[in-house]
Amino acid sequence: MPIAFEMPDQPEVHALIAELDTYLLALYPAESVYALDVKTLLQPNIQFAVARDAEGAAVGCGAVVLTPEYGEIKRMYLRPAARGAGMAGQLMGLLEETARTAGCPQLVLETGPENPEALALYARHGFERCGPYGDYPDDPFSVFMQKKL
Repeated sequence: MPIAFEMPDQPEVHALIAELDTYLLALYPAESVYALDVKTLLQPNIQFAVARDAEGAAVGCGAVVLTPEYGEIKRMYLRPAARGAGMAGQLMGLLEETARTAGCPQLVLETGPENPEALALYARHGFERCGPYGDYPDDPFSVFMQKKL
C-alpha cells in the first residue's frame, strides 16, 4: 500500500481527520485533545503523509512537525480495516526518516493513556516516555514520548 506526502486539504483527508477526532473525543475531554486542524497542517514546516489502499482510497495519515529542537509526530491514524498489515510501521518510518533528513535531533509525540495500540506501536519504534515538551501542560490524559535520532 503506497504512502506518500500529500496536501492535507482534500476531502478524503478531511474524512480521516474527522474519524480520528471522533475517536479521540470519545476517549478524552475536548481540552485534552491536542489535535492540529487542516489549516495548521498546511504550514510549510509540516510534512503530511497519506496511506492509500490498493484501490487508491485514503486509509491512514500521519504528520511530522519539523522544528530545530525536534520533529513532532501528529495526526497518526489508520482506519481499523487497514490495521495489522504493517502500514502504521511504514508510516512511522517515513515520518522518522523525514525528521532525520531535516536534521531534527529527536522525535517527540503526545498521545493518550487509553490508546494501547498507539502506545505499543511507539514503543516498538523505540520511543520512551518522557515529560511534557513545548507548550503542552502536564495533563493526566496525555502520555509524552521521545526518541533520539
